Amino acid sequence: MSETKEMTLEATVDNIRTVTEFVDTELEELDCPLKAQTQIDIAIDELFGNIAYYAYDPEVGPATVRVEVEQDPLAVIITFIDNGKPYDPLAAKDPDTTLSADERAIGGLGIFLVKKTMDDISYEYKDGRNILRIKKHL
Repeated sequence: MSETKEMTLEATVDNIRTVTEFVDTELEELDCPLKAQTQIDIAIDELFGNIAYYAYDPEVGPATVRVEVEQDPLAVIITFIDNGKPYDPLAAKDPDTTLSADERAIGGLGIFLVKKTMDDISYEYKDGRNILRIKKHL
């Protein structure tokens, strides 16, 4: 059995907190471990922030955040959907973390962190929409 909840709101940096609270409410009902919740919150900040900054630039448009719960094993899937410019954050090359912060190219670290902390991450551009999914086993 899987349960789905979603919200649609303007893709703005100010709404990152709203999205995080929405997802955290679901995670708390699942007795999500704090470490996993923190990793998910960081992922929301990064992924919703990317939509806010780039999807509709310079305009503002809607984004939908969907939370699904899978049982057996218990996992949460969070899907970010927007109608903005096609953008696959997974296509970017991972930053060279062997270099010092001064030597590294700016950007890309947030997505890299999301890839490292989530159990699965996927992107597709379909019917004029960016669809990015992250999955975390709890």
